[in-house]
Amino acid sequence: MDQCNKDREDKTLKYIQIMEYIKSKIATGEWTIGSKIYSQRKLATVFKVNRSTVVTALEELQAEGLIEGKMGMGNIVTNNTWSLLTNEPKNWNDQVNVGVHKPSRIVVQQINEAESNSNLIQLSKGELSSDLFPLVQMKQSIKDLANEIGTFGYEEPKGFLPLRQSVSEYLKSQGIQVSPDSILIVSGALQALHLISIGLLKPGSTVLLEKPSYLYSLHVFQSAGMSLAGVPIDNEGMLTQSIPIQKKRHKRSIIYTIPSFHNPTGCVMSDTRRNELLRISKEERIPIIEDDIYRELWIDKEPPLALKAKDLHGQVLYLGSLSKTLTPGLRIGWLVGPQSVINHLADIKMQSDYGSSSLSQRIATNWLSSGFYQEHVISVRKQLKIRRDVLIRWLEQYLLHLATWEVPQGGLFIWIRIKGVVSMRTLYSLALAKGVLLNPGHIYGQDEGQYIRLSYAYASLNDLEKGVYELSKIIQSLIK
Repeated sequence: MDQCNKDREDKTLKYIQIMEYIKSKIATGEWTIGSKIYSQRKLATVFKVNRSTVVTALEELQAEGLIEGKMGMGNIVTNNTWSLLTNEPKNWNDQVNVGVHKPSRIVVQQINEAESNSNLIQLSKGELSSDLFPLVQMKQSIKDLANEIGTFGYEEPKGFLPLRQSVSEYLKSQGIQVSPDSILIVSGALQALHLISIGLLKPGSTVLLEKPSYLYSLHVFQSAGMSLAGVPIDNEGMLTQSIPIQKKRHKRSIIYTIPSFHNPTGCVMSDTRRNELLRISKEERIPIIEDDIYRELWIDKEPPLALKAKDLHGQVLYLGSLSKTLTPGLRIGWLVGPQSVINHLADIKMQSDYGSSSLSQRIATNWLSSGFYQEHVISVRKQLKIRRDVLIRWLEQYLLHLATWEVPQGGLFIWIRIKGVVSMRTLYSLALAKGVLLNPGHIYGQDEGQYIRLSYAYASLNDLEKGVYELSKIIQSLIK
């Protein structure tokens, strides 16, 4: 067979493989009616073919009535192999749209998917680089557990007691006096927010939070029937004087705040502002959710005492986690509050998942009780300082005339304001096309100004420079 015929046969085989692949996804229900299938670019990459081969396969599937191209959406599943024989094919996408829990915003879904692409320069990820993962200590921890562990069973509703005891001792070192009975082990801080939203707040309640805030990119409260009301912030944190005004507008309210190394701005609420917030919370009878998952990631100086450390009246529900300091893979966090509240939320958690992973809870116990965790966090701070300083250096070299920023005292992020008029959605798309993933400010409720959030925690030092350099060229091309 000559080379020309062989190439033609290979192309035929490839487009048939692509068709069979897509058909199998549809037939097994993985891609339901109404779902968007992979893009032409992704299919070409997966099967290592050019786009024309992919187009041939898609045209055949369209001719068979399985998919349909829609403007601005790509190719959508319109039938499956059995529904072609019926008059009323089931569109599960209709059910998705009427579910109680709202989907993430489209751009947030795109970012979440792109964060798994190792070919991108990850300036979006809010997690530590694998270079900072303590692999040797983790292996030793798991080995130690293997020699001690017995059978696995369900833990008590509040979580593995030795872990709650270890968390209690750890929090005492942070100035927070709390007994194990007032601690609920959760699968990360996000689960704690979900439990609060369905267990403590009535539909129609309002969450008062910093604007911008990480919470605007989620629908955890809105899905439970709550609304969000933004409170302005400055370099010292939430402007507390606006809270009583908001309370008059929204009778049933709760405050959500990230006082230490705020996401996305990186600011730290001053000690004075924390005292004011507690005072207003008490006077206005508004409880507080304190999300303190970044507290240990200080670089220049330790942040002021947590609100919970000053809480004398049970006003504050306190969230902590190992996701940002150790690894998100453990899925271990904690919720601290009045015992009656913790008992109630523990019951709701048992109804939803019957407890967090027993293995993860034991690993976390070992880390907190052995001193591994405290040593690790010291090392992480040193590495974050190097990374932050490197990113600042490249920002000053490439973006000084194009943007402004405050140097964060800790945390994982730098909040950058672009000078001039730039379409942030266009900036995001062009950066992604150049292999750079970032978070545009509008997903955090920042609807004024030109903001992006960059992370210095995950990308390599070389990628930090490459990413900022590419951004500078794109911004220059967009500024009007």
